[in-house]
Amino acid sequence: MKPVTYELIKKDEKTDARAGIIHTPHGSFPTPIFMPVGTQATVKGVSPDELKDLGAGIILSNTYHLFLRPGLELIRKAGGLHEFMKWDRAILTDSGGFQVFSLGELRKITEEGAEFRSHLDGSKKFLSPEVSMEVQRALGSDIVMAFDECIPYGADYDYSQKSTARTARWAKRSLDALNSDRQGLFGIVQGGMYEDLRKKSAEEITAMDFCGYAVGGLSVGEPPDLMGKMLKCSAEKLPEDKPRYLMGVGTPDYFIMGVSHGIDMFDCVYPTRVARNGMAMTKTGRLVMKNSAYTEDFSPIEKDCGCYACRNGYTRAYIRHLVRAGEIFGLRLLSLHNLYFLQDFMRRMREAIIADCFGEFCAEFTANYHKHG
Repeated sequence: MKPVTYELIKKDEKTDARAGIIHTPHGSFPTPIFMPVGTQATVKGVSPDELKDLGAGIILSNTYHLFLRPGLELIRKAGGLHEFMKWDRAILTDSGGFQVFSLGELRKITEEGAEFRSHLDGSKKFLSPEVSMEVQRALGSDIVMAFDECIPYGADYDYSQKSTARTARWAKRSLDALNSDRQGLFGIVQGGMYEDLRKKSAEEITAMDFCGYAVGGLSVGEPPDLMGKMLKCSAEKLPEDKPRYLMGVGTPDYFIMGVSHGIDMFDCVYPTRVARNGMAMTKTGRLVMKNSAYTEDFSPIEKDCGCYACRNGYTRAYIRHLVRAGEIFGLRLLSLHNLYFLQDFMRRMREAIIADCFGEFCAEFTANYHKHG
């Protein structure tokens, strides 16, 4: 039996939305699910116990950053990433491909892999499918991502075609290199913004026996309608008996888009990043807590919210004061709220699928979203 498996609970009758359970060596979690991002082996400003309290069953950590600092040898000596960061639930590690892509001119991609300069000290480094698998094996994550190249938005057809073909070859090398019965490897569909390349990539990647499949290279600057089109033609080729993951997406409108196309898993730094900029996520959109409108607003961030901040009576006025004063506690309260908001949104969406009212849930949420900026 594979180390990571998918169990279908309910499928929506009118869309491809589905509710399920993903089983891993460090526990099972319901889907659809949002994975908080712990880039440096921590979700910024939030403890493992707090993550559990808000309902997180899995988090994501970053191979590229942990490869550079503190390095795989230290994490291996610590007993793996779970022990190192004291998190006993599931962990997914990305391959490092997206971070290498984001380095721009600091990296050079060849058939063998990606040579790049560290953003920390400028030293030369190298990542390949084999190196990425070695690092992720040392990290001991439950879900491992194949090494791929994220194609930049605007890339021409010829570049996209060559890159997509290379990603398929790298996927095979990743599969050959991992050699672990305790870690589930996911393949990644690429193809840029070209429908035929997306379909071909999905066919080639799903022909390999991965534990799950991800759709990569989206939400990289393209308009939402184009993203939806590329997601649809990618996701419809993925097998129904394995997990499906849309990489790098972290807002409710995109969750609805993804879940409607059968996606189970999402991740993004968005909720904690905007929290550190003083922004709260709510059912009616974003609240910029620095705004003077909240100076004497003694209501919670959001009525009927079960997050730590709201259920303990911390008001908008107080959080505004903390944010303006540069107090870390204010940013922590917003981080806890935003992460809870997304976990709760996924929970309610899952319940709607099971209750056969997914369409109504989406329509009601969309009608109220964006009322605040």
